[in-house]
Amino acid sequence: MKKKAIVAYSGGLDTSYCVVNLTREENWEVHTVIVNSGGFSQEELVAIEKRAYELGSTKHEVIDITERYYHDCLRYLLFGNILKNNTYPLSVSAERMFQALAIAEYARQENADYIVHGSTGAGNDQVRFDVAFAVIAPNVEIITPIRDQKLSRQAEIEYLQNHGFEMSWEKAKYSINRGIWGTSVGGVETLTSRQALPESAYPTQLSKTEPSQLEITFEKGEPVALNGEKMDAVALIQKLNELGGAYAIGRDTHVGDTILGIKGRVGFEAPAALLLIKAHHLLEKHTLSRWQQLHKEPVATWYGTLLHEAQYLDPAMRDFEAFLTSSQARVSGTVFVELRPYHFELLGIESKYDMMQSKVATYGEENNAWDSRDARGFIKIFGNQLKIHASLQDEQAG
Repeated sequence: MKKKAIVAYSGGLDTSYCVVNLTREENWEVHTVIVNSGGFSQEELVAIEKRAYELGSTKHEVIDITERYYHDCLRYLLFGNILKNNTYPLSVSAERMFQALAIAEYARQENADYIVHGSTGAGNDQVRFDVAFAVIAPNVEIITPIRDQKLSRQAEIEYLQNHGFEMSWEKAKYSINRGIWGTSVGGVETLTSRQALPESAYPTQLSKTEPSQLEITFEKGEPVALNGEKMDAVALIQKLNELGGAYAIGRDTHVGDTILGIKGRVGFEAPAALLLIKAHHLLEKHTLSRWQQLHKEPVATWYGTLLHEAQYLDPAMRDFEAFLTSSQARVSGTVFVELRPYHFELLGIESKYDMMQSKVATYGEENNAWDSRDARGFIKIFGNQLKIHASLQDEQAG
């Protein structure tokens, strides 16, 4: 019987080489599998399937994990207001981890002999894929032709042409990775520390200039309605990407450390992620206690860091998720936002849990919970340790 290989297929040059190489050189039964986590249109999926069969795939599968991706990952990124290095909403790194998990589960289900991916030896994705495959499908061997054969892009093109595949393999000026939580943009400018991506590099262009307002409603930290219209979270994210994208909102450049220890730089556009995270954070400022907010910050930082570093399957991540979920019990209400070209403004919130609306006291104005003597006594005790520390300094100086 032929060996069965599952190729984590994207339709690009690297994974196309893998399909042809393994069917022609190894005579394996190749299954191509593409995992859609919200970044592909139906037209793109049809074209990718057509190319897979032309290249020699025995069976092609599309696995849609968009709902799972939101439920098992994106909502926790939202609960934690997670922006890596205070900038990047982990668009690609989170998505790749869940694509890897789906591929591994499919390979185990199909009793495959091999799992194949097209990563080189230079990036983060090879780590995410290999770790997920090794944990979920430990009896399946991992094959990485591009990494192992140290192939150049030109060598791959020549190999495919020599085997009769004259498809257009011209490299785009910019590398675009679309996803529901954001789209990354890489190009010559991002390889420098000085240059910014030009306007034309972003896949979504400015098309609306008149300001407009919208309302985002949350229940226990999750988005449930847009402008009063109830909708599921995935549909709401997709709609926000459309509305925010028209204003070219959510663009930035992320600089960070790769898993391999080198610095990396990438541009991105993530209108829905940025709008939701900032709106959610504002609602939390009104509805959470100070200690909840302070303790959430390091938990969220660790969650985002471990997700980026391919550690999603570590049990500590489930502990962090439990904490983040618990913190959202009162994060319910509506946030009012104004959209303008290239930026947005958070106007305010309404919530039955708004702690600013307490009848106990109004900051800087009046209170019903204490009088002037209570205030004096509190301040005296509050500053006591500082007075002790200062007095010892005076004694030592004397």
